Amino acid sequence: MTTLYLVRHGENDYVKKGKLAGRLPGVHLNDKGRAQAAALAAWFKDQPVKAVYASPLERTLETAAPIAAALGLKVIERPGLLEMEIGDWTDMSLKRLALRKEWRVVQHNPSRFKFPNGETFAGAQARIAAEIESLAALHKNPKHALICVFHSDPIKLALSHFLGQPLDLFQRIMVSPGSVSTVHLGPGGGAAVSAVNFLPPKIREA
Repeated sequence: MTTLYLVRHGENDYVKKGKLAGRLPGVHLNDKGRAQAAALAAWFKDQPVKAVYASPLERTLETAAPIAAALGLKVIERPGLLEMEIGDWTDMSLKRLALRKEWRVVQHNPSRFKFPNGETFAGAQARIAAEIESLAALHKNPKHALICVFHSDPIKLALSHFLGQPLDLFQRIMVSPGSVSTVHLGPGGGAAVSAVNFLPPKIREA
């Protein structure tokens, strides 16, 4: 089975302030996020990783760059790993959104929700699962491991898919900034999840 490490990017000021960045350009890691990226690079240094893929947004590329450098690899951008398109909710605070009646749908029945001028959770899950499957198909050697650096909800949606969960339960999964979740994919649709929200020691100490 091919091993894929699903890495959430490090902290940025949108995460710190509880705001949704969505696909906004120009959102960079803050000091804590850069420290998390360095800790991830140190942890991955001795892992048998053959490729580092990332969403093409700044915060993911800035997390992936030190990891790839530690492994002697280059970061390969993959638009299929992009953050969800959240449309009109971009740049809004979670506190403000939590007052809306739609917030309960997002949290408890996300399969019924579509972001205004954005994606559905079902559509995003299908996109992300297909992207991860396609990356695994590029690396069929069972000794190969891949890193995919992307975003919180897309990682949770991927984990929910490969665990065989109903979509409406995906919000029960926690994925922290700088965390690593591990998925193993085999031929014929075999899948296993061996870790969720693992934080390397230096990140746990921060």
